[in-house]
Amino acid sequence: MHNDRTRILVDSIKRLLRRNATVHLRKIVNKTHGADLSMVFRSLSITQQLKLFIMIEDIEQQGILFSELDEGAFPALIEGIELDKIVEVLDHMPTDDVADLIGQLSKQKSDSILEMMKKEGSEEVEGLLHYDDDTAGGIMNPDFVALREETTAKEAIESLQKEHFDVEMPFYLYVVDEYGKLVGVSSLRQLVVVPPEERLKDFMSTDVFSVETSMDQEEVAKIVARYNILAVPVVDETNRLVGIVTVDDVIDIFREEATEDILKMAGVGEEFVETQSVIRSVRIRLPWLFASCIGGIIAFFVIGHFEGSIKKLAYLAAFIPVIMGMGGNIGTQSSTIVVRGLATGRLNIRDTWAVVFKELSVGFILGAFYGFMIGLVAQLQYSKSMLAVSVGLAVISSMAVAALVGSLVPMAFARINVDPAVATGPFVTTAIDIVSVYFYFRIATTLLGI
Repeated sequence: MHNDRTRILVDSIKRLLRRNATVHLRKIVNKTHGADLSMVFRSLSITQQLKLFIMIEDIEQQGILFSELDEGAFPALIEGIELDKIVEVLDHMPTDDVADLIGQLSKQKSDSILEMMKKEGSEEVEGLLHYDDDTAGGIMNPDFVALREETTAKEAIESLQKEHFDVEMPFYLYVVDEYGKLVGVSSLRQLVVVPPEERLKDFMSTDVFSVETSMDQEEVAKIVARYNILAVPVVDETNRLVGIVTVDDVIDIFREEATEDILKMAGVGEEFVETQSVIRSVRIRLPWLFASCIGGIIAFFVIGHFEGSIKKLAYLAAFIPVIMGMGGNIGTQSSTIVVRGLATGRLNIRDTWAVVFKELSVGFILGAFYGFMIGLVAQLQYSKSMLAVSVGLAVISSMAVAALVGSLVPMAFARINVDPAVATGPFVTTAIDIVSVYFYFRIATTLLGI
């Protein structure tokens, strides 16, 4: 339903742009949420994007549009916008979003923007830019509510109304000591149900889930998801509260990490396809496909080693595709399950052998089922019992070994701190193809006596 609505919106705006129907365009643009406009911008030229951007009257929606643009689209868009206008929009945006956008720009451009921004805002942005992009410090929002322990509930509410009214997500009120170190947290609900004169330290929760600025963003997202919290505080090495990571950031993290894993598993790098040039796409995919090419050459030599057997019984070659295919499919399934389990925290590298044994068992059982089916086809087609047994055993061994490799390799990669997603592309499938062919011909030549 949402995709249909977006497609209709894109078609309508494109049609109005062709007709130069400025009045109707302005009405549609100002009734459309900035996030939806960012989807439309993917289908428009830079000139058309600028034309629509100028029509947006609400500066908040302009900021939302900036933050929702695909990576790499923001620098191209602002080339046609006055620097004063860019700074005006950025001043109305959350600091963490501003830091993400400025991080995409050249040093000269980012320095110019930071110089023109309000002093307080620019200092916060510069502070965030010091952290690595994929850490808690890099994604945190430095705007949060923090009060001292002696503050009463009444004073805290007044502070929210007067001093912290523009905080992006005031889900929690954090309690700090005189040195700014995190000591507790209170939800808004707790704040409004206690007597007005009660102090924060008397009803705050001291069991606070926090993360350090250096923690990887994926681990931060897992903590927020595991404990079902709307935000997690970020502290430095001295436990001083420096920011928060909110649930909307976590959603973006899961989306980014899932996309990266899928692209790595397919062997096309980590970036969105639409952000890659032809040359860059070729350069990224070349080494991955080279691994497949080498695997194919090895498989060629394996088959060539059994060329005499194939000449004697040509029908042996007929079953190569199905045996390799079944092994490759279950290998991909096993590796995908393991990679996803590691990414979501449902699997732990300490459980390596339990996971591998489970996948091996599944592979063996499925292999037995499909081995019987394919062996039966071989028997009905060629009326040769040993051929049917050879094909059946080859399918069993291929699928069992594929499940073993597909689960073991990602777990091994994770153990040595290498992204397990890279193991599920050409590496696993190529290895399975070679092993499947070898087992098939070794079993066939032994049982058929050739």
